[in-house]
Amino acid sequence: MSDPVFVLGGGAWGTALALHAARTGAQVHLWARNAQTLPNGAMPRLPDYPLPPTVHPCSALPAVTPRCVLVAVPTQYLASVLPLLPTGVAAILCCKGIERQTLAFPLDILARERADVPGAVLCGPNFAREIAAGLPAAAVLAAPDAARAQSLSTLLSTPLFRLYASTDCVGVQLGAAAKNVIAVASGVTIGAGLGENARAALITRGLAEITRLATALGGQAATLAGLAGLGDLLLTCTGASSRNYQMGLALGQGMNTQTALNSLPGVAEGVTTAAALQSLARTHAVETPITDCIAAFMEGQITLQQATHNLLSRPLKSEV
Repeated sequence: MSDPVFVLGGGAWGTALALHAARTGAQVHLWARNAQTLPNGAMPRLPDYPLPPTVHPCSALPAVTPRCVLVAVPTQYLASVLPLLPTGVAAILCCKGIERQTLAFPLDILARERADVPGAVLCGPNFAREIAAGLPAAAVLAAPDAARAQSLSTLLSTPLFRLYASTDCVGVQLGAAAKNVIAVASGVTIGAGLGENARAALITRGLAEITRLATALGGQAATLAGLAGLGDLLLTCTGASSRNYQMGLALGQGMNTQTALNSLPGVAEGVTTAAALQSLARTHAVETPITDCIAAFMEGQITLQQATHNLLSRPLKSEV
């Protein structure tokens, strides 16, 4: 590949994506806010994976036109880095969540801030450390335009990291955001000693809840049965490397929300996403009992015992 690739975000996910982009043959410029303070060939969040010569950390992007830009910063900070994007170059948003104040998904934020930049989103069951290591993985790359989704998927796919194209941006983004909330609840379940049976039930009913909301927003149910829905949900709810799951474990073991957040090595998007999901669900008259319970529990409005009772005492009905 002759044209370079830009990656915005020097955290674990941005570093992993830069390493992956280099494997496609690209020269990669990895923007980090404080890149000038970094040791040569290493990134602090993934120090065990040295950067190859084709990855260049920088705090100012070079004056060249990249083939695409991968944006890997937390959703709540996405708007702050969008001025760095070059006009007319596709931006692939690799963050998951909902903007707290506006209830906007990542592509909505891009359209609002940079209408001159064509967008796409990358979501799937991917832990940064495994992508950095080059282990097999898959994800979904969604864009409003089918040709854009396909061309970007082809551009960034390798034999060990398969990208599937989609045009269901709503379903992909909703699944990616909502699974973080269910993952916190999954961690609480295990941390509180409620058992694997309870976690399996919670994940299954969580998927039903996410699917109801996604279809109400215009997404497709099939998307939620795929990598950006079920796949990402399973990984985030069971993987020890999941920050949202770690957050829930700490809460289930009795830690308060702020202390649990401070104990994490990075951002747990599920904490800020829960209230935003509640607002979306209420606007569209969709029942989201798990989200409601975990949001109230994290805010200290109810105890774990009350949250458990609220879920288990709901009326019995047919499984849909």
